[in-house]
Amino acid sequence: MGQPPASAGPPGRREDALDIDKDDRMLRSTKIVATIGPASSEPAVLRRMLEAGVDVVRFNFSHGTPHDHVARARLVREEAAACGREVAIMADLQGPKIRVGKFEGGKVELQPGARFVLDASCELGSAERAGLDYKDLPKDVHAGDVLLLNDGRLVLDVDRVAGAEIVTTVRIGGELSNNKGINRQGGGLSAPALTAKDVRDIETAMECGADYLAVSFVKSRTDVEMARRLANIGGEKYGIRPLIIAKIERSEAIPALGEILEAADGIMVARGDLAIEVGNAAVPALQKRMIRMARAANKLAITATQMMESMIHHASPTRAEVSDVANAVLDGTDAVMLSAETASGKYPVEVVETMAAIVLEADRSETPGLDQQFLNETFKRVDQSIAYGALFTAYHLRCAAIVALTESGSTALWMSRHDIDIPIYALTPSVATQRRLALYRNVRPLHFSITDDRDRALAAAEGLLVERARVKRGELIVLTCGEPMGQPGGTNSLKIVRVDGIA
Repeated sequence: MGQPPASAGPPGRREDALDIDKDDRMLRSTKIVATIGPASSEPAVLRRMLEAGVDVVRFNFSHGTPHDHVARARLVREEAAACGREVAIMADLQGPKIRVGKFEGGKVELQPGARFVLDASCELGSAERAGLDYKDLPKDVHAGDVLLLNDGRLVLDVDRVAGAEIVTTVRIGGELSNNKGINRQGGGLSAPALTAKDVRDIETAMECGADYLAVSFVKSRTDVEMARRLANIGGEKYGIRPLIIAKIERSEAIPALGEILEAADGIMVARGDLAIEVGNAAVPALQKRMIRMARAANKLAITATQMMESMIHHASPTRAEVSDVANAVLDGTDAVMLSAETASGKYPVEVVETMAAIVLEADRSETPGLDQQFLNETFKRVDQSIAYGALFTAYHLRCAAIVALTESGSTALWMSRHDIDIPIYALTPSVATQRRLALYRNVRPLHFSITDDRDRALAAAEGLLVERARVKRGELIVLTCGEPMGQPGGTNSLKIVRVDGIA
């Protein structure tokens, strides 16, 4: 693993990071996912990013070798421990990225109105034709289709398909270089969500100790179920069962979103490829709808792609990017994600600081509407009803904190699906659960050894929060736990406590 240059800019707090300190950043409701790459793999830079507020470190399996990923995973764990934190690792699979092949000279210039052939049998491309890494593409397209290359920057109209050749006319030209992606406008490509490379990468992800597995180009629940089976098999020898995030970036996934949510633990609103298939104008409304559906289904949501894109090269974001991040927070997303901004950008630490400041301000601006959310709520399980009861009680008593003693994290998940301006502390003896909880909106996970004695456990939980300065003496808190203690899914008790004395 190479040693990239350290982040540019001074090590102190940025003026545009607003007037917040490190403790405030860690108390954000909305979480930050940051991609590790050449710009963020130097230990000092990574540590500063974690201190600035990164909650989940994303590994992009479109780049790097298995050795790189395993070495970086070890680095993440070491630097998180040095910061006194546990963060989650998310392995993001490449999926069937359909691309053109390579060109003689590395790139060509396509002229509007010119004839251009995509040829599955071509080895080295030219200004007249290009090879394909996905050899079945000619079977998926027909005359009249529109193909979008290089994230939609180039547009080709399909005239006809003849054997291995797709004959097109260039509508919008420009530079086309090696291995750029291809999408069909409106979707409909038949490539499977999991490739042979993805299957191998799942093994590597489990060796890395990934807490989350993001599956690219999901079309149906079957794609999610297959990824989960492979991950559980690959993770068995490491004692890992990662949570599955379905990336919504194909048009076919939109009508299937309900069944995808049933099968997955959460979704990623992957706005790049999705925008190419459905059109830029459709994405904002789809983003709101997807986040809303995920919350209603008690699942997680991550908003991704170009959130702070300008900070790849510049020390400050555009005002449009600030609004984009803030609006995702106001939509109710669990997390906002940085990609190239931290993987290869010039300001990996500063972009995290800036995003943390934006998120915190957006979090503070929200007006909780808990009563309205609860009007049509149906309780299906005892532990779920306890979770909702804790929210309702804490909201009306204006408690300082909600404290969930949890093994699996399910109680904290249900609580986190509703808007409340009271922090939720999830105390768990499981490091794996603590790491997964790092992604949950408004949940602050803490490691805590739960004893078999209920009263001692609750007293110790209260003491931990006082010690960490999360609550003050005399404040009210709500605690939830299960009896007997230590059984996953067994939350059945709620207690209202005045710190240092029962209310």
